[in-house]
Amino acid sequence: QVQLVESGVGLVQPGGSLRLSCATTGRIINNAVMGWYRQAPGKQRELVATITVDDSTNYAESVKGRFTISEDRAENTVYLKMDNLKPEDTAVYYCHAKWGVMNYWGEGTLVSVSS
Repeated sequence: QVQLVESGVGLVQPGGSLRLSCATTGRIINNAVMGWYRQAPGKQRELVATITVDDSTNYAESVKGRFTISEDRAENTVYLKMDNLKPEDTAVYYCHAKWGVMNYWGEGTLVSVSS
């Protein structure tokens, strides 16, 4: 059973910042494309950002310049730093790992952006 454990649930005001963490295993973080997805109420799950084993990153247009994905392989943890948060960023955020044809998901963590 692959473990992806998210943390960083929070309520933040517009313009604020938050960092999400995803703890996993060394085997996963050293072999999989890691990423974050989100699902807002009434909407489909969408890609937020990904990072490959060689540290190549990819972002959704809606978060470029505001969100940063990174990995700490010594801690087996993937991070999503979110700055200048907007109400439309409110969603459940899921950690994801893609290793070959296998896809693994965390349980999700709620981020709510509201004044």
